[in-house]
Order: sequence, then C-alpha cells, then structure tokens
Amino acid sequence: MLVEGTILRGPNFDPVEGRVVVEDGTITAIEEESVSSSDVILPAFVNAHTHIGDSIAKEAGAGLSLEELVAPPDGLKHRLLRDATRAEKVEAMRRSVRFMQRTGTASFLEFREGGVEGVFALREAVKGLDIDPVILGRESVEAMEAGDGFGASGANDADFGHERNATARAGKLFGIHAGEVDSSDINPALDLSPNFLVHVVHPEPLHLDRIEDSEIPVAVCPRSNLVTDVGLPPIRELLDRTTVALGTDNVMLNSPSMFREMEFVAKLTKASSREVLRMATRNGAQIAGLNCGVVEPGRDAKLLVLDGDSDNLVGSRNVIRAIVRRAGATDVKDVLL
Repeated sequence: MLVEGTILRGPNFDPVEGRVVVEDGTITAIEEESVSSSDVILPAFVNAHTHIGDSIAKEAGAGLSLEELVAPPDGLKHRLLRDATRAEKVEAMRRSVRFMQRTGTASFLEFREGGVEGVFALREAVKGLDIDPVILGRESVEAMEAGDGFGASGANDADFGHERNATARAGKLFGIHAGEVDSSDINPALDLSPNFLVHVVHPEPLHLDRIEDSEIPVAVCPRSNLVTDVGLPPIRELLDRTTVALGTDNVMLNSPSMFREMEFVAKLTKASSREVLRMATRNGAQIAGLNCGVVEPGRDAKLLVLDGDSDNLVGSRNVIRAIVRRAGATDVKDVLL
C-alpha cells in the first residue's frame, strides 16, 4: 500500500512530500518525491485518558462538583452506571469508540469501571472495530488481570499498594489520578511508582521535582478540568519536566475528540504546535508501550490522512499549526488503523 501527500515524518513531524510505503500493517519506507496529492499524512492519535462508560450519560450533572459527578462509589456517574443494563453500556461505548475511530484515534487508555465484567464489556464494545483500547481495570486485582493494567482513582480514595504490587508482578501498566482537586494526593501517588499520572492540576515545586527525577509521564485532560472547575494543569512546566500526553477524560463531560483537545491546549497554553501534536500522538503511545505515534519505518501503520484541500485547511501556511489549531472531523479523509 502507498499513501501519498505531505508526510509529517519522524518525532519532529518534519513535513516532506512523498509516499508512505506500508506492508503487512508496518511502515517499511518513506519515499521523498514530488506527488500530486494535497493530502496530509500524520500519526493517528492516542488518547491517553478516557472513561467511556460515561457514554450512557453525556452532559448529565450540569452544575455538580467533581466529587458529586465522579467520586466513587456514589457519584452521579456511578449511580447511572449501576442503573444501566449491560447492553445499554456496551452499545453506548461502541458508539463512542466508533466516533474516536472516525476522527483519527488509533488507541485509547481506558480507566474501566465495573471490575472484570467492565473489562469484558469494553472488549465486546470494540469487537470488529479497527481500534485498540488499552484497558486498565479498576476495583480489583482480578480486573487488572483481565485487562492491560490497573487504573487507580486516587491515593486519597484508598491504599493501592496491593494493587500496585500485583500489577508490577504481572508486568502491566499502572496509572493513577493525582492532583486533580488539590495537591494532597500527589506524593502518595508518586510513592507507588506508577507508570503514569493523570491530571496533575495542582503540583507544587516538590512534586514537579519528583516527577522529573522519577521520569514519570503525565496524561493531562484540560477540557475536563475546566468543566469540573478544578483549574488547568501547568502544561508548560510539565512539558519542561517530563513526557506529557493528552486525554479527553469522561465522555459525560467532553466528546472524545483529540482535535478539540489539541486546539484547546494550543490556544490556552504556551505549548508549541509541535509539542501539542506530540502530546496527542507519540507521547500517548509511549506511555502505553505502543509501536505507533510516529511516521517512520518500523512503526505500525496507524495513520491519519487529512484533506489538505478542504475548505477549512486549504491555504494553510503552516501545516502543523493548522492541524493542531483548526483541523477537525470534517477534514478527515481516511484513517488507516
């Protein structure tokens, strides 16, 4: 298979004209050559933090605090999940996954409620779709064993030492929410030596030092943080310290659109367009241990093709800036997953 156009090649997304050669799902070569296509070829997105079980309750809970919305076990989302049938939850998740696939997402790191059954329900929801979730089970070691790792709610909610040790023995991924409402749970989360943190809205200088020294990546979800009124993460400071990836968080609060997340970050922070695109692709893949997120030989051919001649993108003088700050679902020409 050959994919032609302007290729955002390598980890720096260097724009080159030519062809991406794909064999058996792997990029085997990039041929620099003049081509007639106006398409733009970039890595498909990796959404670094989601809760797609919330798909049954989009835009529910207006005006509620973060705790009232999502705190276990009786936050609004947990009550709604308990009241929904399995079939309703599976169908709602499938619809959200289909949206992610159509809008260029290759994989997503899901903190999956519902224990073992929750893991199985998501696997059913994605059956037959060309998207690979990284499922981090919650609520039990058994859920971790059934999935790809463990997704902890936060160190103030429980002592997750047992789950962390079991996850480490299994050689799987351990992520934990930290610093979403305040800084009180960041040190306890770091004490668990997680593979990554989520949110980190309220780090103090000591926490930033520890994150940098331990080289612990952070998945930020700024649109969600704004909706729940907890503040915005210090993305520039985090980028200067560690690997930072983008997530869209609860489907109840936000659409799982990486285009919207990128635009939001680019326009509200001092992150460059290249940094933001890297947060949406390579960095999420790096956290999850996936062989995608970069267009270069040897990588999985999970590619997003945009129509550079669309009414929205035609005339762009800076292709990376245009993708990050203005591109959207209507500009997607193809998604190769």
